[in-house]
Amino acid sequence: MNSYRPLAGLQSMRVLVACEYSGTVRNAFLAMGHDAWSCDLLPSEDGSNRHIVGDARDLLNDGWDLLMVAHPPCTRLCNSGVRWLTKPPPGKTKEEMWRELEEGASLFSDFWNAPIDRIAIENPVMHKHAKARIANFEEFAQSIQPWQFGHGETKRTCLWLKNLPPLVPTNIVDGRAPRVHRMPPSADRWKERSRFYPGIAKAMAEQWTEAAMVEAA
Repeated sequence: MNSYRPLAGLQSMRVLVACEYSGTVRNAFLAMGHDAWSCDLLPSEDGSNRHIVGDARDLLNDGWDLLMVAHPPCTRLCNSGVRWLTKPPPGKTKEEMWRELEEGASLFSDFWNAPIDRIAIENPVMHKHAKARIANFEEFAQSIQPWQFGHGETKRTCLWLKNLPPLVPTNIVDGRAPRVHRMPPSADRWKERSRFYPGIAKAMAEQWTEAAMVEAA
């Protein structure tokens, strides 16, 4: 059972970690004393009672102080997959590809425009069709790599930030292997490719807590 403790000098923030079933980001914020919850369509891997099974969009109006979207479905938004919009993969049609793009852009829009003061969304670089469909779209605030936070591998991802500072690298290490791109096909490959790095989660919890404390001072 996870619990949280009040922060000295700062009222504990209510943190929603959307699109996360692993509990990695949720637990990092819990460790810093926040009232953190995760939400995903899948049950939590660690069996935590601080996980809500369902659509995170149904929770956006529940008075959160910070929204972290750990890994929203991004297949149709990311630049690396734009080719499928004109030449669909086997078993898919163009109509299905564009419909999935609309659904992905709508999900991102709902998170980005949520009535929450501090918002962070993790996602790969987007193509122009995705950008055009997102309400109040802004370019990403920064791109980061796992090797900047203690994990010796490459997997570039971008952070869209609202009222949060960019992350500062905490532990630059050797190793530039693209591990996630070399994973063999399997039923759980998509899960492993989307798994969040603990070093990045820890940096988010620590640095954004510090920023909130400065803001509250």
